[in-house]
Amino acid sequence: MSDATQAASLGADEVPAWRVLCVDDEANILSALRRLFRPCGYAVTVAASGEEGLAILDQTPFDLVISDMRMPGMSGAQFLEEVSTRWPDTMRLLLTGYADIDSTIDAVNKGRIFHYVSKPWDDKALLLIVRHALERKQLERDKARLEALTARQNEELKDVNASLELKVMERTVELRKANEHIKASFITSIKVFANLIELREGAIAGHSRRVAELARKLAKRAGMDAAAVQDVFLAGLLHDIGKIGLPDTLLSRAVAEMSGPELLRYRKHPQAGEHALMALSELAQAARLVRSHHERFDGKGYPDGLAGEQIPLGARIVAVANDYDGLQIGTLAARKRTAREALELLEAGRGRSYDPGVLDLFLEVVAESERDDLKEVGLSVARLMPGMILSRDLVTRQGYLLLATDFVLTAGIIRQIQEYASQEGLEGLVIHVRDEGRMV
Repeated sequence: MSDATQAASLGADEVPAWRVLCVDDEANILSALRRLFRPCGYAVTVAASGEEGLAILDQTPFDLVISDMRMPGMSGAQFLEEVSTRWPDTMRLLLTGYADIDSTIDAVNKGRIFHYVSKPWDDKALLLIVRHALERKQLERDKARLEALTARQNEELKDVNASLELKVMERTVELRKANEHIKASFITSIKVFANLIELREGAIAGHSRRVAELARKLAKRAGMDAAAVQDVFLAGLLHDIGKIGLPDTLLSRAVAEMSGPELLRYRKHPQAGEHALMALSELAQAARLVRSHHERFDGKGYPDGLAGEQIPLGARIVAVANDYDGLQIGTLAARKRTAREALELLEAGRGRSYDPGVLDLFLEVVAESERDDLKEVGLSVARLMPGMILSRDLVTRQGYLLLATDFVLTAGIIRQIQEYASQEGLEGLVIHVRDEGRMV
């Protein structure tokens, strides 16, 4: 049964249980997944091979399929490709090892998976990804339900008088809100994915979010349209995705300290990042910016040796934002720079490493950000109120994204934040919100 048919047959309050199929040839992995998901209330079914998984899917519909990559006979990539063809409404998640990057990219391209997770996985991270996958599934159900409901009511209202236009308008607004919710969920999923990538790199967690936020401000200041600004933001979040296949020993070393062979390998990550994203049409432009964010204005960058305005404007913007943060966290050189020192080094690269025009915009944005810092308020969790808007991402001490910037707090979310702070012993947790005159 398709989502649209299922949505049309269910009432607004009839929510089916989430059905999850786990496919792996190792019984201990299947047992671990079953134990992990049991507290979530999911209806979990397991299969020991891709063939068995297809046989189960022939009999029963599932909301989410989680498959291992390496299995005897049918591989995870082949299995998910078949699932994508025969049951396109089923969300797909791949478990893979770091050594399987080529196979993973193939699975992304052919199986159109929602996410892939490296083994061994982190329980919290996997639960978060599964939750977001099912939230997206729920949004699709809601959208299908609203569309089916609107279509049915339009048929019923054909002979109705002038109230028709008003009612159709109301339904259109509902659909627009549902679409906006899906878009917001997509951005949040990308943030979470970028956050998971950074967990490998330990101390620099948050780098991609900072680069993305700064790049978005620069893109707006440059007068780019809304779609282009979002592409720059996504490229900032995902600019390091190509590093996922690099060894930890290389990621832990500053670029200035890499040997020749190490540097040669490191410089392949922009192309790898583009390849990893090319299967998703929503990220096509962002992937192009990821490829070019290490080009230099004088043509001495990589991977293509582009110069000046041959480099996409978004990539020139991400380059400045990336190096500004990288200088301060120690990924470019062993010694970490202060914000002031980082600004001076960027200025020294004017016309060589960086576009002078972008640098000028960057200086304006930095000055404006310093003023904006005075317009936010740091509050204890006890002082939070519904309607307040986050001015910074809320992340755990381990770097997990909990809530994104611009999230509007509700009474329920505030209770969850308070419970989290209590459970983690974070009595002094400070939440940063926008100061709109009514928050203090």
